[in-house]
Amino acid sequence: MFNSEYLNELFERTKERNNSQPEYLQAVEEFFEAMDFIVCNDPDIEKYAIMERIIEPERIIKFRVTWVDDKGVINVNRGYRVQFNSAIGPYKGGLRFHPSVNESILKFLGFEQTFKNALTGLPLGGGKGGSDFDPRGKSDDEIMRFCQNFMLELYRHIGADTDVPAGDIGVGFREIGFMYGMYRKIVNENTGVLTGKGLTYGGSLVRKEATGYGLCYFVSEMLRVYRNDNFEDKKVIISGCGKVGMHAALKAQELGGKVIAMSDINGYVHDENGLDLNIVKMLTEKAPEFTQKYLEYRPSAVYESNPTKMWGVPCDIALPCATQNELPIEGAKSLVENGCFLVAEGANMPTTIEATKYLQHADILFAPGKAANAGGVAVSGLEMSQNAQHYPWTYAEVDQKLEVIMSDIFKKAYTEARKYTDHRNLVVGANIAGFMRVYRAMLDQGIL
Repeated sequence: MFNSEYLNELFERTKERNNSQPEYLQAVEEFFEAMDFIVCNDPDIEKYAIMERIIEPERIIKFRVTWVDDKGVINVNRGYRVQFNSAIGPYKGGLRFHPSVNESILKFLGFEQTFKNALTGLPLGGGKGGSDFDPRGKSDDEIMRFCQNFMLELYRHIGADTDVPAGDIGVGFREIGFMYGMYRKIVNENTGVLTGKGLTYGGSLVRKEATGYGLCYFVSEMLRVYRNDNFEDKKVIISGCGKVGMHAALKAQELGGKVIAMSDINGYVHDENGLDLNIVKMLTEKAPEFTQKYLEYRPSAVYESNPTKMWGVPCDIALPCATQNELPIEGAKSLVENGCFLVAEGANMPTTIEATKYLQHADILFAPGKAANAGGVAVSGLEMSQNAQHYPWTYAEVDQKLEVIMSDIFKKAYTEARKYTDHRNLVVGANIAGFMRVYRAMLDQGIL
């Protein structure tokens, strides 16, 4: 599989030890493929067991969350925090509340987060957490009770200089607020222990827009460097209509692009003249599913109940922004056949390994999530800085810093790609650039 015998042997052992964790193994396999370019030329990586150490979380915390619903029924969920690597700073990564949450998904996310955070240049380690609790269909009181009980256990494992969680799928301003309120009550202090907070109690401007905006800033750099081009008049399709997808759509339009299709779990809508994003935004503020309702306002649009068929819509740029493995090989083939020339991941690992390889072999410009969707954690890091200073920055200041960080991430990935392989292979470039920062920090700190 790999040119390095060391990586082949280690990956086999990793599969044996984690044979029921496909998402985590997928992330490790992609990472090892990039590391294949450097391990043979650096014996210290094997000598100091860097790979063995870097793929194993420093700590996995698993706990019970008991809460009472509005009917008085006692419910029990599982809570997790995967503290993956703290070589360059406190653990940093979101909390996900979704029925699909399990150890494999959180290990994959924490592993990816380690290198994503390293790419930002900020002093942040990697972590991830969450619960199999589903906030959909729950009342505000039920969500509050769950969040408070979740924090009753999590508080003992986090801190402003230890582990700083943020939001993710199912965790927005409401959930962060409930958790932060309980944390503040328990420890009796106001501290920047969570990011994604509300603006009334230490949050940062641009936080909710950050991942989607950052994705478009990254794509803008790709267009400029690889094509001497920009978003102007480009046809864009976007999967997912949450925070990432919605704000990616708004920024793409602001930069001159035309968003012609967007999807949710119920399907997708397509309008060759461009979707009315004011309508999409209005509908998604009420509920995350908008596609069927959109036709009530724009009956000329086309609705399809299968969201995966959106990848067959002719476009220039595709931005998968929903969830892992949403873009399979069939979708990748459809994109190529219908003229797409750039794919950038707004979600975490939304493209399967087979689809990624197909797109690269077809000479499609491809941006991996660990680089392209780092805008969220970048602004989370900026929120931590503002909390430490007890001084908020303006919207323009934060947005400018975000654009600079995303441009810098592209340059790092592009530089490493040119050094080790094809300059268009940002998957290898981003992995190596992120790894090198963590690797050097681990070496400097000895065997821990």
